Amino acid sequence: MLQYYIFTLILGWKVLLHPFYISLTEIRYNDAEKTIEIAQKIFWDDLERGLGETNKTKVDFLNPNSPEKLEKMIREYVLKHNQITINGKNVSLNYLGYEIEEDATWIYIEGTNVEVPKSVEIINTILIETFGEQQNIINFYVEKKPKSLILYKDKTFGEISF
Repeated sequence: MLQYYIFTLILGWKVLLHPFYISLTEIRYNDAEKTIEIAQKIFWDDLERGLGETNKTKVDFLNPNSPEKLEKMIREYVLKHNQITINGKNVSLNYLGYEIEEDATWIYIEGTNVEVPKSVEIINTILIETFGEQQNIINFYVEKKPKSLILYKDKTFGEISF
């Protein structure tokens, strides 16, 4: 809870002083299905720029020339920039899709055949090569207890223990 208040305070100052670059990743362990369900919220205009630079093309989320091509770029990008290891085993991530909500894009990913997490290692490099100030907040839930990480340019790897 203290982390949440500190984050809110830091975010408030950043908004007042200069633009900020942030993503939010919610990871939930589904014990019944033995999966992790991932929802990643990224400002779509930032993601447009990141995808454009990565693919050396203009990207338009709101009016894509080819929705299939955009979907492929998003899938390749998020799978490249998210890696999760649970209990020492790499989790194979499957891209499920995305949707746009006002100023953000929600991206959905799933990992299957996952045992109850005791130790988790996460690499998240979303938009870090595009924006040096990018911060990626990760909340990992097992049951109703979240553990959180903030990853950024100099710290793209984090560990959580349950």
